[in-house]
Formats: sequence, structure tokens, C-alpha cells
Amino acid sequence: MRRRLPRTLALPVTAAVLVLSAAPAAGQTIPTTPIPEPADPGQAPITSQPSPAPNGKAVGEAGTALGMLRLLPEAVPTDAILPGLGEELPKQSALEGGFGISSAQANSESYLTYERSIAQASPFGLSVAGNAPQTPGSLVQTALPDNPEPVTTGFNAPDNPLLNVGVLNGSAHARWSPTEGPCVGTISDASTSVASLSLLNVVPTMPDLSAISDSRIKDGLASLPGPLANLGGLLSGSSEGKPNADGTGAVLSMPNTLSTRSVVELVDIPDSDRKAVQSTSTMQAADINVLKGTPLGLTIKVASQPALKVTSTGDEATSKVEYTAPVLSVERNGQQLFELDAANPTKDIPIGIPLPGLTDVPGFQEAKDLPVIGGVAELTDGLVKPLTDAANGFVADLGVLRLSIAGLDEQGSQLQDPFPGFQLGASARLLDLQILPTKALQDLLPADVAGKLPSSLAQVSLGEQVARAYAPEGGVECGSTAPPSQAPPPGGGEQQPGAPEKLAQTSAAYSSVPLFWTGTAMLLLGAVLVAGLPHRRRLAPETTPKPSPRPRDE
Repeated sequence: MRRRLPRTLALPVTAAVLVLSAAPAAGQTIPTTPIPEPADPGQAPITSQPSPAPNGKAVGEAGTALGMLRLLPEAVPTDAILPGLGEELPKQSALEGGFGISSAQANSESYLTYERSIAQASPFGLSVAGNAPQTPGSLVQTALPDNPEPVTTGFNAPDNPLLNVGVLNGSAHARWSPTEGPCVGTISDASTSVASLSLLNVVPTMPDLSAISDSRIKDGLASLPGPLANLGGLLSGSSEGKPNADGTGAVLSMPNTLSTRSVVELVDIPDSDRKAVQSTSTMQAADINVLKGTPLGLTIKVASQPALKVTSTGDEATSKVEYTAPVLSVERNGQQLFELDAANPTKDIPIGIPLPGLTDVPGFQEAKDLPVIGGVAELTDGLVKPLTDAANGFVADLGVLRLSIAGLDEQGSQLQDPFPGFQLGASARLLDLQILPTKALQDLLPADVAGKLPSSLAQVSLGEQVARAYAPEGGVECGSTAPPSQAPPPGGGEQQPGAPEKLAQTSAAYSSVPLFWTGTAMLLLGAVLVAGLPHRRRLAPETTPKPSPRPRDE
């Protein structure tokens, strides 16, 4: 029987399209709609190729998400039809939601013409235990037919207890030529933008600590103004239960305009008349606030915007991945604390609770009964004070707030199907924020509960980017080719059979109509004959009695 999820995960979130894929380059084949096979080799073709037919072959995709929220990542086993296969596949998150998603796709090998180019802009996407429901609310444009202009719209973000999203705008533009194929410049272009964002005003996956036996920890938790699920009172929401619009009371908030863009296009190859397939994912962000509205809050300034560009020329030697890594400066009250970059991609910030006796330590008499974030305690006058060696003994670190920038994941492969060429893909993320349990927290729990404690309670990823490009050997050839006049039509046989001059009579149904009209004519003729012939007079019967053969006695 499948394990039931906690009720706290039943979120009223309206999903949009498929949540952004995490490993775009892992696939070694190009998924397309299967082409139906004819039952009779001599039957007419299912579809007909345009005349002239385009020469260009190109496959590419790019996807960008403003953010991804994962609760209990890598905690739920993956379902599989084949026995034992689910144990080999990576585990899924209990809940995974994406917002501000833009996706651009191009596929010359698609059997359905409207799948050649697809541009999508979505407000939300949702996956529960690896199952992603299909829901409305997205902006989609497909080609063929070609679209000279994009479609644009505004999204209404649904109410939910973990996110507060401002006005979302989206744009989608899909192009494909019936004769030139992908040789239209920009094939697919999608973008999203949002005015503001705040999320995670509660950590619903925080374990229950009511059964712990350590009296000091129990007293420390009891003194906090709120439960550990909202970080002891540091997090709070609006009256509707969701994060405040200004970002206060949320783990993470972004007050300024954010935007994503995903593009698939053909670009020139130096010293060649052919084209390369290029997929680009970009994101624009300004300031990122952590625990806004508290003296312990952090401000992350994006000094360098991330950009991911994958170009395939069809040859491994000339194909490349270009990535502009983000540079994040982390500040508190205008003072820089540390920097996240390629050389220093991760920083752990401990989350501790004050224990009885902290206010007896010199310098901490005015310490508030609030969690200690990053070794800094908040005082009653609103100032913060770093912990001393003496004060460290009166703080229990039960969690870790981990900030990291995701490194570039790049994969490439030489393919022969559906055409010989080189495929190249990559993925990256602007910022990962994780809430991790510590060994001290694990030691406080009963053995059966501690054994099920996940490695991560919640994860928020900002600026998730994927891109893939696949071009034939030598590059994409533009132009079109008219099919030879004497070429045999698809479907089998040198000559398609024509319609027979006369169909064979295989049942009595072929004779039913003439029999019906023949019978009707005979009935009419009989009626006319009966009505037209003169009537004969019938003779009256004799009334005189015949003599008796025997004389009567007197």
C-alpha cells in the first residue's frame, strides 16, 4: 500500500504545466510522437510531405524557472511498472512546485506538425510524489502554422499557504516555416516576469519534538514565542495564512521585478553556409531577502546575472556550453558577511535555540527568546550580538540554513537516431536555500522517528535553468527540396492501386434495393388490375324445395 502523505502537504496550489526537468541532457534519444505503421504495405500514405519539403533538421529546448519549492526532497520512492526498477531510480520530492516557468522547444522530427515549435509561459507547475497533474492556466503557442506575432497575457496566481506572488506576465512565440522548416531565425521564445515574490512562511515538514526527554531542550522550546515549524516565531503569515506581500515573515522574498526567458534559435557557423542550434536560458534578479523584517535577516545581492547558452554545430569539437556563473554578495544591515561564487559555492548558517542560562552569560542579559541564526543573538533593543565561547554552551543548533549556488552540470553524446549528429545539454541554478536537520536534532528523536528523518526538510531553488541543443553533422541545412516526380509515393509499392471500376457483390445487401422496388411495382400493378376489371353479378340461390325421394305417409 502506498504511504500516505501528511495532511500539511495537501496544498491548494493550482498547477500549470509540467514542472521544469532537472536533467535535460541525460536522455540519449529524442522523444517524438510515434508514427503509425500502415496495416497494408500497399495502402495510401497516412500523411503527405509538403512540396517542396524543408531540408533543415534541428532539435533544441530551453527552460527557466524563477523558483522551485521542494518539501522533503529525495524522500519518496519512484513508482515504476517494472518490478524492482523503482529502487534503481532517484527518489522524488514529497511535493515539488515551480513558478514563473518559461519553456521553448523545437523538434524537426516531430510527426505532428504543431509539435515542431512550442513556446510556453506558465505561472505554476506542481508535482506530488513524482506525479504531475495537467492543469490549465498556461500560455502556449505552437507551430505549424507559423505565427508572425507572439501571444501575451497576465496570470492570476492562485492563493496558497506557502507562496505570495505578485502580478505575473507571460509571452510565448513559436515559429516554423512549411518550406524552410527551422530556418526562421528565432524558432521558439518564451518569457515570464513577476513584480514580487515571498515564500515559505512555515516549514510543514519539521518533525514533532513533543516526545523528547531532554529537559533543557524542552524548556528552550517552550520559551520560544512560536513552534519550531515557523522557526520559533521568526516566521509569520498574513491573516489568510500565506506569506505577507512585503516579504516579512517569510524565509525568502524578492521585492523587485524578476524575469525569465528561454529561446531556441539557429545561429551562423563561421566559414559555413549551414546553421547551428542554440538554446539559451536567462534570468534577471536584483535583491533576495532571507528572514526579512528581523534583525537577523540577510540580503543577497545578485552582482552577476546567470546565463546559460548551449550551441550544437553537429560536431563535438565545435559544440560548446557557455555559462555566466552568478556572483552573490550576502549582507546584513549593509555590511558584507560573505560572498557566494564558483570558488565558494556553499555557506551553512546554523539555526539554534537559546537554552536556560543564556541570559546569565555576561553581555547576553538582554537576549530575546528567539532562535539564534548564524551564531548571532537578537537583543531587546533590536541590535544583534555574536555568540561568545561562553554563550555557545547555552545554544542548541537543531537546524542549518544552507545557501549555495549550483554548479554547472554538462553532458553530451553522439547520436545516430533520428539523424546523425551531436547532442549537448546543461543545467544550473542561481541559488539553493535548504533547511537541513542536524545530528543534535536526530539524537533528540526516538529511534524509529530519527531513522526516517530526511536529509533535507525543505529546499527553495531560484533561477533553475536547463538547455539542450542537437544538430545534424555539419550543421543545419536551410532550403527545401522538391520530391522527384517519378519517386514512388510513401506507403509501399511502386504504384498506388486505383479504385476498382466495379465493386464485388459480397452480400445480399446489394440486391435488397432492387427487390424492394420490384415488389412495390407488382403490388401497385395488382391494385390497378383489381380496380379496373368489371364486377360479375352473382345469381340468387333457389328458394323452391326439391321433391323428397320418398313419398310421405298420410
